[in-house]
Amino acid sequence: MVYIHVPFCKSFCTYCDFYSEICSSKESEQVQKVYADCVCREIDARREEIARTEALRTLYIGGGTPSVLPMELLEQMVSHLGGGRYDEFTIEVNPEDIVRKGEDYVKGLLELGVNRVSMGVQSFSDPLLKWMGRRHDSARALKAVKILRNAGVRNLSIDLIFGISIMSDEEWQSSVKRALELHPEHISAYQLSIEEGSALAQMVSRGEYSECSEERCREQYDYLCRQLSESGYNHYEVSNFALPGREAIHNGAYWRRLPYVGLGPGAHSYDGVRTRSWNREELSGWTRQSETLSDDDCAVETVMLGLRTAEGLKEDTLRACCDSEALEKELSEGALQKIAGGRIRIPEDHFFVSDAILRELL
Repeated sequence: MVYIHVPFCKSFCTYCDFYSEICSSKESEQVQKVYADCVCREIDARREEIARTEALRTLYIGGGTPSVLPMELLEQMVSHLGGGRYDEFTIEVNPEDIVRKGEDYVKGLLELGVNRVSMGVQSFSDPLLKWMGRRHDSARALKAVKILRNAGVRNLSIDLIFGISIMSDEEWQSSVKRALELHPEHISAYQLSIEEGSALAQMVSRGEYSECSEERCREQYDYLCRQLSESGYNHYEVSNFALPGREAIHNGAYWRRLPYVGLGPGAHSYDGVRTRSWNREELSGWTRQSETLSDDDCAVETVMLGLRTAEGLKEDTLRACCDSEALEKELSEGALQKIAGGRIRIPEDHFFVSDAILRELL
């Protein structure tokens, strides 16, 4: 289970705080080449680590914006990993890159072994896309989906964002409906958050933006849940919906705390036991730092990640990690429910307040 972080973007989105650098000049080509060489050297240095994660063969290339990289650099990194087929090989793409590079580029991704594409659409409202700093508009997003499908992509995930105070309910409902008309196999929907270091955080500090009320965020989330349920999507994690059998394998492993290796600047890794490590945010020659998790750290992570999912946690695991009085209280109030297989989960109608439930339990 491997993640490669691509730290390049053509422009920065208003809300984003992920590590990335602007790549819009000729000099960027050489910087990207140096980055890819460094990833290959990191692969060589961590081959034993990578081999220990191969019980689950997934590869996820995220960012940043992986689709800004030339195909030859993607090929270089993937082939250096050893090639072969992955149970799931996901790459994140920007709609504008797909439209600009065209069908041949997408076919090249499929030949590389990609079998799942995650595209950041975020909204089908052009004024909102412009406010977010996105490079595409709604028409280009629709064209990108058509290109992906024509090229042979049969497992497509799209991202949407809700909880934007300047977004009307009509805009949100229209975006959800247009997303469903595209019939993606997977939809991820995230509530807009104010991340320190983002342009949005600066706008808030200057009084240029106010957060959306919890009530409106809840209404938009509930609308999303209803519409996707009626369209046959399984709400398998707080922010993720999939047609049956199309749940994300790679992300699901994170929630089960399985071991993974993160390559590239800013990428995180976990040995599946107690050691978490991360790479420094440098374009070349990055080094790693690590920490050892305590019993309490492991228990908190187990509960926080496991209860984000529809399958929840085994009851004995939950009782070993949580305050028993709080657990019984949440069960009696319907904030938790017992399900088949001796498991306990947060029911969908309480997913939106899952953070509050977790605080009570922990």
